[in-house]
Amino acid sequence: MTAATPQEPALEVTGLCKTFHSRSADGRDALSDVSFSIARGSCLAVVGESGSGKTTAARIVAGLETATKGEVRLPAQAAAGKARRGVQMVFQDPYGSLDPRQAIGSGLHELLRLHGLRRRSERQDRVAELLAWVGLDERHAAQYPESLSGGQRQRVAIARALALDPALLILDEAVSALDVSVQAQVLNLLADIRQEADVSYMFVSHDLGVVRQVSDTCVVLRQGRVIEAGRTEDVLDSPQDAYTRALVEAVPRPGWRPKRRSL
Repeated sequence: MTAATPQEPALEVTGLCKTFHSRSADGRDALSDVSFSIARGSCLAVVGESGSGKTTAARIVAGLETATKGEVRLPAQAAAGKARRGVQMVFQDPYGSLDPRQAIGSGLHELLRLHGLRRRSERQDRVAELLAWVGLDERHAAQYPESLSGGQRQRVAIARALALDPALLILDEAVSALDVSVQAQVLNLLADIRQEADVSYMFVSHDLGVVRQVSDTCVVLRQGRVIEAGRTEDVLDSPQDAYTRALVEAVPRPGWRPKRRSL
């Protein structure tokens, strides 16, 4: 009996560095030697305060920024061939990624047509499938972004990201602008999609409560460096670094009161 071949990871990031330069100042290191990987079909959370480098890392993986140094590999995509379309990203503000002059269904049709789905009947079937996947229907297809709620717009943004069958979906603070009840609905939706679509997630967030709910593993960034990484429950329940402990202790809970600081 032969041993099972280990499954290729969805993403491997090695030695990622990013320096931003300006005319008026020396270069600023946003990332320094950042490495992590995402197992196929799993969810990795990248957490840290504002300015920690988590969004910069996400934008480099998505191809929206260029690394100064390091490597980003998508082994799962290479193994699956051209059927998978690499990486797609869902942003915090879905309204910014939707054309306010275009109905939701028309936007999805155009996206599919530009990426090779020429027959209108096939596009119609795919649009209906995508909308149903995110809990919407043909009524929403005829609407414009401004007439949808924030949660509905985020569902449309997720449908657009899934339209090209990505191997990896990056969610950059994708539920932080939603109220708690809508946030829970979108998180449950993402959990269902991950199982059905064989897609992996890179979940960028500062909200450790959400991170605990959705992710399998997590990476903690501080000032552009990885200071802790591992299974989410291990990192959050038994943090080894003082910075991670401070993040965990700052999460509000029943009876919680922030520590007073002397001025």
